[in-house]
Amino acid sequence: MSLHIEPSSPDPIYRQIVGQVARMVAAGQCPPGTRLPSVREVAAAHAVNPMTVSKAYAQLEAQGLLERQRGKGMVVAAQAPASRSIRDRLQALAPALEEVARQAGQLGLEEGPVIEALRQRMQNENREQ
Repeated sequence: MSLHIEPSSPDPIYRQIVGQVARMVAAGQCPPGTRLPSVREVAAAHAVNPMTVSKAYAQLEAQGLLERQRGKGMVVAAQAPASRSIRDRLQALAPALEEVARQAGQLGLEEGPVIEALRQRMQNENREQ
């Protein structure tokens, strides 16, 4: 599991972690039983406060996406609601798309260049995985 933390993002770090884990579970990238990195591992890898990571994991546990297993740490819950349909995954992406559309409009950008920039970023992201 690979998390991407943006310290300069207006979105708090714990929300970035919650959102990314939830999307990976929804997409089936983290099936039930998948072990998550420990709080210490995430905190050290991203130079964030361990309490921030702990808060994110606790929120995901409260949502039923994660569960604590003795000796293993946090794992994707056996009953984690995986919404694998394209419609459900696009719905999870809607807030980010709305923000991109709003910012593009504020910058006076046309649809074509914005879509091309998104296409290039997605191609780069797919190459990195």
